[in-house]
Amino acid sequence: MANIKSAIKRAKQNTKRNALKSSQRALTRTAVKAVGSAITSGDKTAASEAFKKAEKILDTMANKKVIHANKASRIKSHLNKKIKSL
Repeated sequence: MANIKSAIKRAKQNTKRNALKSSQRALTRTAVKAVGSAITSGDKTAASEAFKKAEKILDTMANKKVIHANKASRIKSHLNKKIKSL
């Protein structure tokens, strides 16, 4: 455990930030999985609607630095490619 006051504060901040970011990552994963399930069911309209929601969430998380911007772009590209192939 940290002994210096600034290190104690930093440890608290890291704990809070980790809890927030982990819930945001879970939200992102859920949105991506919803698109994946719509793709596997073969419903193109439902998949495109779910993709719009997931795209917004991915962009938001990339702007908040929860996930890397390139990762968000890569996920969107892969999902869009799968939707177009339906």
